[in-house]
Amino acid sequence: MLKLIINTLLTLTSIAYPIIWLFKGNTDLLFVFPYIMGILWLFKGVTQAVGFQRFFAFFMAILLIIVGLTRSIETMYFYPILISGLMLVIFGGSLFSKQSIIERFARLKTPDLPQVAILYTRKVTQVWCGFFIINIAITLFFIWQKNETLWAIYTGVISYLLMGILMIGEWLIRQKVMRKHNDNH
Repeated sequence: MLKLIINTLLTLTSIAYPIIWLFKGNTDLLFVFPYIMGILWLFKGVTQAVGFQRFFAFFMAILLIIVGLTRSIETMYFYPILISGLMLVIFGGSLFSKQSIIERFARLKTPDLPQVAILYTRKVTQVWCGFFIINIAITLFFIWQKNETLWAIYTGVISYLLMGILMIGEWLIRQKVMRKHNDNH
């Protein structure tokens, strides 16, 4: 339950930060956010099993607390890139293991996946890797252009909408693939 609360708070603060940046009339709040997020990442690290995710959580906690101490808010531009980078490493890294991350999720519901489903989950994992790469590139472009408004709108709203569209689209395609597979067997 604690992990769920921490992950929910991290998600909400990650979404809220770019929006607050957009309306940065309250710069004090911008300087407090790295501490809040750093503490949440620290708690996440404590609740993770030993491994890459724990290391990354502690890394993020230290980085965000340093950002807070130095009051270098511009560094927070790169927070969405680090998150997308983490997801790319997790999803992409799973392509080099026996089961892709999407296959692992699928096996929670259906332990005995047919070969066609295994191939499908691998393709879905590749699509998500592509999404994270594009997400990083777009965010970097807005940073390079020094366009705070588009950076805030993209990282705080548009990227989450695109994730939702990708999830819904994948679910619809999966239903069609499952029906086709079931009709053939």
